[in-house]
Amino acid sequence: MRNSIVFGVLLALGGCGAIYKSPSISTQTASQTPVRVLAISGENLLLANSSPYRPKTLPAVFSQTAGTGSGFAGVQTYPQGAISAQPRPGSIETRLPPQVKHSPYRFGIGDVVVVATQGGFLSEGGASDPGVMQNIRRGHTVQDDGAVAIPNVGRVRIAHMTVDQAEATLFQAFVGNQIDPTFSLEVAEFNAHRVSIGGAVANPAIAAIKLTPLYLDEVIAAAGGITASDQDHASVRLYRDGSLYQIPLQRLYSDPKLMKTPLLANDSIFVDTEYDLARAQAYFEQQILLDDARRQSRELAVQELLTEVSLRRANLEEARSNFQVRSDFGANDQDHVYLTGEVKSQMRFTLPYEQRASLADALYGAGDGVLVRTGDISEIYVLRASPDPREFGAVTAWHLDARNAANLTLATRFELRPDDIIFVAEQPVTRWNRVIQQITPSLLTTSMVAAIN
Repeated sequence: MRNSIVFGVLLALGGCGAIYKSPSISTQTASQTPVRVLAISGENLLLANSSPYRPKTLPAVFSQTAGTGSGFAGVQTYPQGAISAQPRPGSIETRLPPQVKHSPYRFGIGDVVVVATQGGFLSEGGASDPGVMQNIRRGHTVQDDGAVAIPNVGRVRIAHMTVDQAEATLFQAFVGNQIDPTFSLEVAEFNAHRVSIGGAVANPAIAAIKLTPLYLDEVIAAAGGITASDQDHASVRLYRDGSLYQIPLQRLYSDPKLMKTPLLANDSIFVDTEYDLARAQAYFEQQILLDDARRQSRELAVQELLTEVSLRRANLEEARSNFQVRSDFGANDQDHVYLTGEVKSQMRFTLPYEQRASLADALYGAGDGVLVRTGDISEIYVLRASPDPREFGAVTAWHLDARNAANLTLATRFELRPDDIIFVAEQPVTRWNRVIQQITPSLLTTSMVAAIN
């Protein structure tokens, strides 16, 4: 009976189609490819990590953001407004013009005079028919050279002369031309000496200086009066011979003597309102309208900006989703390493984008670590084929002995390269257990057959 059992065991061992063969690292492969085993140590890390490698980069859509849009392109640039702000002035300075004495009127260019002779008015036809001449009234204008052209007398210069001086000059001209010097001189139009007034008045006007003096109140009345609503900040300004004089409106109204300020030829009067209430109100209304327009424009621009950002975000999300789908189907070009041997999950580990993975990342991140019961932690290898064609596919087996747990820190610094193969050998007892597991079914079957026979 014992012999039958022994014979059955031998028959089972011999009849096993294939006794379990454990993988191992040898310095020579079947194809005679050399294998170099190097320990992973602090000194060899520099050599292992020195091989050139650039991780794959993600598409640009993964580094882009929806951003903040192209700016407030819809915001219009509005003008500052036609009405500008005006600060409230302080007290208005009084600068009175110097006192002037009245002087007789002197003829000037543009004045029109009429020379009347005894029996009629002197005309181009002479004074031979007084009855006819009474129906003719002809003025003589002081021309650019200061003279008037009188028929039968000629040109007589009277510019810058008073009436008395002009009469004496005409008398001499009449006598010199043997004409009866009985005449009278009249001024038909005063055009040579004028005063202008403008600003805050009803009707800006020009007033002529005549034989009698012209006063400030008369010019204001001729312009229809002052229309300034804010008398506290209004003044009457007088420009004369290159100098500017100023009388506050309140003082002008309170002092009758100032209203009787005499004016001279070519004086320019301007009623100025330094703070116009109507203008101030118009300015603030204008600012309110501009602010409302700017606010509406900004709201529209913000809506455009949000729409633009939403469209950009949708485009980015769609591009990223498409990339992910391509990755799921293996259509993207990616780098991988492979885990085999005594690991919890024999698999293909994808190297990350834009950064380098370590041996620890592959073992404990994807492969879930070494199988504790069957794996030999002293026999962890990273198999790396040489990229140099002159080495005929030589393989370097980087060996990590993790029996000393301190060596696991080396695994966190050992960089993986594409197509690396991580191999964890089995423990010796595991090898025998697997042999026995293969043998046991055959052994039991053979023993039972022998017992039956």
